[in-house]
Amino acid sequence: MLSLILSIAALVLGYVFYGKLAERIFRPDPQQPTPALSKADGVDFIRMPGWKVFMIQFLNIAGTGPIFGAIMGAKFGPSAYLWIVLGCIFAGAVHDYFSGMLSVRNGGVGLPEIIGKYLSKGARSVMLVFTVLLLILVGAVFVYSPAIILGDMTGGTTTSILIWVGVIFLYYLVATFMPIDKIIGKIYPLFAFSLLFMAVALLVGLLVKWPAIPEIWDGLANRGPSVGVKGQPIFPCLFITIACGAISGFHGTQSPLMARCMENEKLGRPIFYGSMITEGIVALIWAAVSSYFFFAGGAQEVGSSLSASAPTVVTTVAKSWLGVLGGIQALLGVVAAPITSGDTALRSARLIVADAFKIEQKRAGGRLVICLPLFAVTALLLWFNIADENGFNTIWRYFGWANQTLSVFTLWAITVFLARFRKRPTFLISMLPACFMTATCLTYICIDKIGLHMPASIIPYLGVGGFLASLLLFFLWYARENAK
Repeated sequence: MLSLILSIAALVLGYVFYGKLAERIFRPDPQQPTPALSKADGVDFIRMPGWKVFMIQFLNIAGTGPIFGAIMGAKFGPSAYLWIVLGCIFAGAVHDYFSGMLSVRNGGVGLPEIIGKYLSKGARSVMLVFTVLLLILVGAVFVYSPAIILGDMTGGTTTSILIWVGVIFLYYLVATFMPIDKIIGKIYPLFAFSLLFMAVALLVGLLVKWPAIPEIWDGLANRGPSVGVKGQPIFPCLFITIACGAISGFHGTQSPLMARCMENEKLGRPIFYGSMITEGIVALIWAAVSSYFFFAGGAQEVGSSLSASAPTVVTTVAKSWLGVLGGIQALLGVVAAPITSGDTALRSARLIVADAFKIEQKRAGGRLVICLPLFAVTALLLWFNIADENGFNTIWRYFGWANQTLSVFTLWAITVFLARFRKRPTFLISMLPACFMTATCLTYICIDKIGLHMPASIIPYLGVGGFLASLLLFFLWYARENAK
């Protein structure tokens, strides 16, 4: 438990000090009109209060990532704490802050446009397709996972799950199509409160119980085999499994939504950097709860098994620890997170396609012409997810790798921006996490069974080689830039 307390304290200090450094490097200008003011259209560019933008941003990026990802990542052992803390402060929050602020400075454009501006037009085209496919993948995953939880609460039958799938999918269509202040601006702050209530309630439960869970100083060895996780080394699998609680490329697709609603650039640190730190705290709490569940008798206490899926862990722990009313409130927080991330993922996809093909979105017809094909493809993925009993796990693994790969491109775009427009050493703030995530994604797709399935013995060579190769390529580019 001391590891949890120290980790939460480290995240808070990271916001105070490292977040301030990131802000100083970017240099926000409170006098410069934001896109919410200069491009107001009553649909996507709408000024909102800072507290509301923060709550929406937090809920948008949270999803089931810091919950389900932390549950699955906790099986690796206390090393999950270190990845959440270090990844969140030095990689994830930096990624979210700069991607959000670059969107603000460039008129609220989407992530592919940012990548295209600072990397290349070719990278923009690749990222346009890659990002839209990732967002559709998110939409499919975040329909099914909350439907399972809601289905368990209303009978637990296949029929009840399918009914909830239909309800959530219909809601996605409406929320993606409507102006952002009509649904998202009104109810998302309430859902964010539910998610935060759940995290605080579970933290109190942990403090009261004070379980003897593994601590960081007990050793960082992989504990996965003891709970049935075989063939997944800590590097790179932990760094893909826990994404949203540490660093997530998906966040870069969500930040432009709020970049179009911010009324002052000085709000960037609490909104973008702060929401990532908050998400990291949620992930830490669930990692500690899951550590108790898997390694300290928690599964037996709540009447479950060590092989329980992540949604089952959420359901059983919330009901057992928080009682009926508290459990329902907590579960609503967990359900709201993926639903709200799913609809904003599809909303982001609509806006990215609109930016790419110059389709005006103020009129309903322009929004509808993009929404219909997006939802058709999402429905096909969702059908695969339901028809295949392992569909959720398969899609989640592809999503995890694609998600982190997107963060690689975003981090390199940020690094190029800093190398060109800020003082020389400042690009280190994004270059080092860019090199690390490049090595992580390269290694994962080479050794995992969803990729090339190479032998695990080559992991050290791939990891070190990927890091050094990306570092070398950057400095070769940097030398050419300085020579111009």
